[in-house]
Amino acid sequence: MSVFSKLRGIFPGNSSSIATIDAAKAAPPPSPLAPIDLTDPAQVTGVMEIAARIGDLLICSGTSNSDTRAQVYLAAASYGLHYCHVGIVLNTITIHTNIGTGSDRRPVTVFRVASGLDVNFSRLAAVDRLIRSIHSGATPPAMAEKMLDDIEAMKPPRSVRSSLLGWGVMGGTFSVMLGGDIFVGVVSFFVALLIMSVNAWLGKFRLPPFYQNMVGGFIAVVPAAFFYRVASNIGLTFSPSQVIGMGIVVLVAGLTLVQCLVDGITKAPVTSSARFFEALLSTGAIIAGVGVGIQFVDYIGFTLPPLATIAPPVYHEIPLLILCGGVGSAGFAWACYASWSETIISGLTAAAGMFFYYFVIIPFGVSTVIASGISAVAVGLAGGLMARRFLIPPLVTMICGYTPMLPGLTLYRGMYAALNEQMITGMTNLVTALAIAGALAAGVVFGERGARRLRRPKYFRPYSAFKRLGRYSFHQATRLANSRPRIPRVPLSPFAPRQERPVPPPVHGPKPPTAAQQARQRQDETATQQWWAQVDAGEIDDHWPQRTEWPAQPQPLREETIYTTPGTEEFYATHADPDQR
Repeated sequence: MSVFSKLRGIFPGNSSSIATIDAAKAAPPPSPLAPIDLTDPAQVTGVMEIAARIGDLLICSGTSNSDTRAQVYLAAASYGLHYCHVGIVLNTITIHTNIGTGSDRRPVTVFRVASGLDVNFSRLAAVDRLIRSIHSGATPPAMAEKMLDDIEAMKPPRSVRSSLLGWGVMGGTFSVMLGGDIFVGVVSFFVALLIMSVNAWLGKFRLPPFYQNMVGGFIAVVPAAFFYRVASNIGLTFSPSQVIGMGIVVLVAGLTLVQCLVDGITKAPVTSSARFFEALLSTGAIIAGVGVGIQFVDYIGFTLPPLATIAPPVYHEIPLLILCGGVGSAGFAWACYASWSETIISGLTAAAGMFFYYFVIIPFGVSTVIASGISAVAVGLAGGLMARRFLIPPLVTMICGYTPMLPGLTLYRGMYAALNEQMITGMTNLVTALAIAGALAAGVVFGERGARRLRRPKYFRPYSAFKRLGRYSFHQATRLANSRPRIPRVPLSPFAPRQERPVPPPVHGPKPPTAAQQARQRQDETATQQWWAQVDAGEIDDHWPQRTEWPAQPQPLREETIYTTPGTEEFYATHADPDQR
């Protein structure tokens, strides 16, 4: 028994606790109750449009290309359209199929461009429920189109103020987790509120996210420098680096830096490259905003202190750090319009990752990059199992679980060192931040795949089964047959009654003639011998009629053909004119 089999027994599941992505990648959907007419272009195009709209919503929610492709195909195949090709490149969705046969064969293609990335967990949960309903056969195409219209026009489940409150809780707890005290946490709470409020206001004017991140980085620095100056004047201890690092984490938590690496790991290199370039632009905008803010506060006289080395936490502080990480992740899920159950599960997932980070990995003295990767494995595994248990999209727990481990403070250290002409230190910190992001992506994907393996439904793979059957040799079968215990056969006693004896098998071949057939054969032989005796004695000639001879008929005379050689006298004589003869 494998390790996954043992763990599958520890975490039992039923058909109702299977995630949508697991059902999409497990097996083809069952035969639809009311399949569409595959020869009607209108019906086929309508189903492909439904599948493309579902893919649009999934991509906008941050789902990877491989999972989006599987769920789009599941939606199309649930209506009977099994033979279709789904291609996704960055934000473009292409679905192609052929209808008809022979000379009536026609291609049908649907192309859709997804809108921008928008982290909205309520819309993601609604799409997940819709896919489940389509897969079960309870939603016809007309109803699915109406439900998609409702999902696209869905308003946030809570107000903007409530969402901003979640961002504030996230910022305050993350700053404490980075080493700050209560005063730093309170300041970070209001700074996070200010950053996200300004970004929401700028979003109304359709300002590109690049400039929004730059403004957010600038806002993260100015209040931190101001409160540092005030705290220094009144004799309080205040570390502005925790506030600035918190602001960077809040801005980076938008599925840019880690999500691009997730697409690369899941075999989507083109999308990964494009998103990685987008992530570099967003991170560069944040760094540029922080740099402009540092230069601005230095110009007005609010000089920031040099960065100090953060000491590792002592053991009595670790429970507080774990609590802050869980509460901050729950606040992030709440800010992204997650439900209460999704918020609680996200917080527990992040707390499990932080517990694994501080109590299991750090005591062995491993580096930060390796510790982040191994902790991300625990986040993906725990989040995936709990998400499937409570019917939550696994993407929600994945995103919120690794958020406390984002390298916000490392990015700030690298940028601060680069601005102070410490290029080696700056590049080292920037590369370390990128390595941490890659470790988080690799770890969370691996852990989620492990959870998917544990809670996957039971299905039959014909190719794998026949492949295993092909490796089963004839000698193995013979050896197993010989080693199988046989039932001993006891011979029947000769004194056993006749009716209980086994009937002998039939003897194949010609049967001997019966007595009547033998008598008839003897009679035929006697008659034949008597007839030949009469023939030899001439007794039959008197009974045979005399032969009649018919006179020969006269035959008409035919001219004889004479063949002559050209140039001879016979030739000329034969071919001469009758008058000259």
